[in-house]
Amino acid sequence: MAISRSPIQTVQTIEDLRGPAGRLEALLNTGAPDALYAALVAHPHPLGGGTMHNKVVYHAAKAFSHFGLPVLRFNFRGTGLSEGAHDDGRGEVDDVRAALDWLDRRFSLRILFAGFSFGSNVGLRACCGDARVRGLVGLGLPVRAAGRDYRYDFLPACGSIPKLFISGDHDEFSPRGTLEAVLVSASQPREILFIEGADHFFAGIPGSPQPKLDRMSAALRSWLEKNFGLTPAT
Repeated sequence: MAISRSPIQTVQTIEDLRGPAGRLEALLNTGAPDALYAALVAHPHPLGGGTMHNKVVYHAAKAFSHFGLPVLRFNFRGTGLSEGAHDDGRGEVDDVRAALDWLDRRFSLRILFAGFSFGSNVGLRACCGDARVRGLVGLGLPVRAAGRDYRYDFLPACGSIPKLFISGDHDEFSPRGTLEAVLVSASQPREILFIEGADHFFAGIPGSPQPKLDRMSAALRSWLEKNFGLTPAT
């Protein structure tokens, strides 16, 4: 079943995305027929309620769709209708690789990746060093959350492709100084942006209560235009 969104794009339910643990529930924004890239977006921690319908994930997917790119979102194993069981970030790396393989088979395009929170850590681990991936985005990259520590010793392996890291300046899972110290190991080109008055979920904070998702989306769109020469779909 396809849900019409614009003259050039539809949202489709994907039935044939499978990872090592079984079928992965997924949605595809089909994009424009002349798209230069495909995009993959990964969701936050399932044990915290994260799914592909998360607001940050949705807004990131919408930012890619703004340029007519096909965008794949999926639920990690054990989440929603995806088969298997949560694997503490180990098997989820293979889920991302399965999604990359699916996009490559379907479109044969260079791939841009974005992940939010848990999805950014897992996705970066899967994508770093994969020659098909030409751009990396980490949204709300976590350092310590819900008693879990996240490692980033793999960042030097991400190579010389463009990288963007966007976090709220009041991110409770990734204090600014701590995150900056972690990201110094990521090779250039890299950009680190902090959204003023935003928490981990790009919501507001006391004193600046307005949601900041629009600012996150605008920053992502600007980076895509600058680094990949993309223009808005018409």
